[in-house]
Amino acid sequence: MESDNGNSIYAKFANGEPVLRVSGLKKSFGTHVVLDGFDLVLTKGENIAVLGRSGSGKSVLIRCLVRLTESDEGIINMLGLDVPDLGQDALDKLRAEIGFLFQSSALYDSMTVRENLEFPLRRHSKHLTQAEKDQMVQEALDNVGLSDTADLMPSELSGGMRKRIGIARTMIMNPGIMLYDEPTTGLDPVTGRGIGKLMLEMKKKYNTSSIIISHDMGCVKQTADRIVVLVNGRCRALGTYAELEKSEDPDVHSFFE
Repeated sequence: MESDNGNSIYAKFANGEPVLRVSGLKKSFGTHVVLDGFDLVLTKGENIAVLGRSGSGKSVLIRCLVRLTESDEGIINMLGLDVPDLGQDALDKLRAEIGFLFQSSALYDSMTVRENLEFPLRRHSKHLTQAEKDQMVQEALDNVGLSDTADLMPSELSGGMRKRIGIARTMIMNPGIMLYDEPTTGLDPVTGRGIGKLMLEMKKKYNTSSIIISHDMGCVKQTADRIVVLVNGRCRALGTYAELEKSEDPDVHSFFE
């Protein structure tokens, strides 16, 4: 796989150019307001981490970005497309350029590792021959350092290996934008740092842009170019780790204590 496939929308954007704009995003569940005018800009080649307390709306935010959850109000413009206005075919095409690593890795327990990696190819790249699929699966496994696991079942993998296979399955489509939901949750510190290193390697190899939801400040410090602090449904602060670490706002500084 080559970075920035010429047929992708993402490839047409220059480094440093916004690939995602979120403005005035609102989402409520009944009377419970989760997002209340959230704003964010992600540029090509950038990693942004989103910090917030449990229940603050971090996971709701990234689900709204790809319309797994419908927003109530606001602008979501991804790769030049207004996401809330897209029809199903256009939305599916856009989603093919977006990788989503779920907190649980979301592997299919009844499928082998190979079958899990082939699943997005069968859905989005039906023109590929079996030989081409085999090559892409092997390269994806090589990328995450698990080249000998193709015939294993998810139940035979450790937590860290499952995360790596989840990343491999997501990256096999060469997405331009990655959405990571708690990528190191449940992992020991050493394995967590390994996942963070892998995220940076994938960013360098494929020039991806990422939104990273994480409670793991080690992962945030390791992987994020900038950090957004989500408080009361809004962007309370935005900056680098070093900048926010010095913040005098108690709602911001509490994450860095």
